[in-house]
Amino acid sequence: MAAPLELVDNGTHLDFTVADVMKYHGPGFPGGVAHAVKVLERALPVLSPDSPAERREISVATAHRGPGVRDTFEAVTRAVTEDRFTVDSTLERTDRGATLERYVFVLTYRGVSVRLEIREGFVTDEFIGLGRKADRTDVENARLTVLKQEMADRLFAAPADEVYDIIG
Repeated sequence: MAAPLELVDNGTHLDFTVADVMKYHGPGFPGGVAHAVKVLERALPVLSPDSPAERREISVATAHRGPGVRDTFEAVTRAVTEDRFTVDSTLERTDRGATLERYVFVLTYRGVSVRLEIREGFVTDEFIGLGRKADRTDVENARLTVLKQEMADRLFAAPADEVYDIIG
């Protein structure tokens, strides 16, 4: 599993493991948790290369609407309750198709911003189709649960720089 995310909160060193975030989030959206963890793994060393970042100075804007993503950023950075987390549909990359369009994140720390976009191969068309379908059957919900975990497993098995590209 992923190494802990290292941050600082008012001078106190904090490590956040995937297990920590999953306890906060619950079992519902492990794929979303995995995406946000990979984004943080990729962005934090760029935003604060010499030391762990101050968690309460990180801002997040994303086209992703999922609760696993939101809860991960809240647990690790407190960005949701402190109004530093924004869901922004203008970040969508519709030119990349429905499967990839919302996996866009912009993290800002002390005046430095990085934009991250997912690479192909981690999110499946089947997952997006079922996730966006209204009135799913019990069988479809069960399949979606499997797809969420499979995606989380794919994400956690890969290094962050193979999952998310830094754009610009």
